[in-house]
Formats: sequence, structure tokens, C-alpha cells
Amino acid sequence: MARRRIDPDEGMAALRRWHEAQEDDTRVPAAVVRTAVRFTLEELAAVSPGNAVEVRVPPAAVVQALPGPRHTRGTPPNVVETDMETWLRLATGRLTWDEAVSSGRAGASGVRADLSGVLPLFGRW
Repeated sequence: MARRRIDPDEGMAALRRWHEAQEDDTRVPAAVVRTAVRFTLEELAAVSPGNAVEVRVPPAAVVQALPGPRHTRGTPPNVVETDMETWLRLATGRLTWDEAVSSGRAGASGVRADLSGVLPLFGRW
């Protein structure tokens, strides 16, 4: 089971604040965005537990998720990497996995590095 560091109420509040800012085109403090990213990555690990894919969203956080062979040394064979804004758009359904990968906004390497089956995490916002 994924270990939670972000209180779910605090995480959802940060995610809502980010979402509302998208709707009215305002800026959100970096700390709020980082909290939303960390919370959504924890949610990914909770709903898709495992160690087969490393999901990197610098500078906010990294999480391992999805079932499959466990990675123990060196560079993981299955890696997803994206920026914080793109990750939040993926997690909330504002951007599809295919759109993110084809546009280069998300990088995916490895045969298991496809998150289309687990995104969005919170439905379409």
C-alpha cells in the first residue's frame, strides 16, 4: 500500500485550487501546485500499486506504481517523465495520455510505461 504524506483533504483542496485557476486563468502559488502533484502521484500509487513504472514529475516528486517486475538497481526500464502542469492535466482528464506523449509533453520509455489505462485519476474535470 502506498504511504501517504499529503493529507487527502489538503491534497484535494490544492487540486481544486489548481483546477479553478485553470478555469479563470489565474496563477497558483508553486507550493499549491507541488502539493497537488504530490497528492495525485500518491493517488496513482494507491490505485495502481506496484513497482514496475517510475513516474517522475520534477521537481515535485517521483513515485513507483503499476504491477509488474520490481526494479532494484540502476535506471528503471519503465519510466514516465513530465512537468507538473502536464501531470495535473493528465490526472484530471484535461489532457489525454496519447495527446501528452505525441506532443512530447510526456516522455515514456519501456514496454510498461503506458498510463492510458489508469488516467485520469479523478475523472474529467
